[in-house]
Amino acid sequence: MTEKQYGNPAPTVDMIIRLTGGRIVLVERKNPPFGLALPGGFVDYGESLEAAAMREAKEETGLDIVLAGQFHTYSDPSRDPRSHTISTVFLANAEGTPVAGDDAAAVRVVTEDSLPDEMAFDHREILQDYFEGKY
Repeated sequence: MTEKQYGNPAPTVDMIIRLTGGRIVLVERKNPPFGLALPGGFVDYGESLEAAAMREAKEETGLDIVLAGQFHTYSDPSRDPRSHTISTVFLANAEGTPVAGDDAAAVRVVTEDSLPDEMAFDHREILQDYFEGKY
């Protein structure tokens, strides 16, 4: 019998950044997998989830966010085509105009009525959960 090799999913964070008027910030990914996505990324070693969320939001959108709490954790092994990730999604509030930075090619602000049909990862499902009040 061979010994089973164990690997761990990578921890990530995503943010539902809420602006006034029910608007939500999305980023157009500069790197694969391409598409519109919630701002977010990998948690660095020694970094808390909250610190990672604030760092990623600033890097990708230029916004200083105020975390309003955790929304849900998403862990389907197929949610990210690159590898198995577990994402803790935060609700955050911000003021100002988002500007694309880091690995974001562009920024888009949407509402529930203008939610794109196609999004990277499972981010459309996450936003549907949010808009359906599953928090």
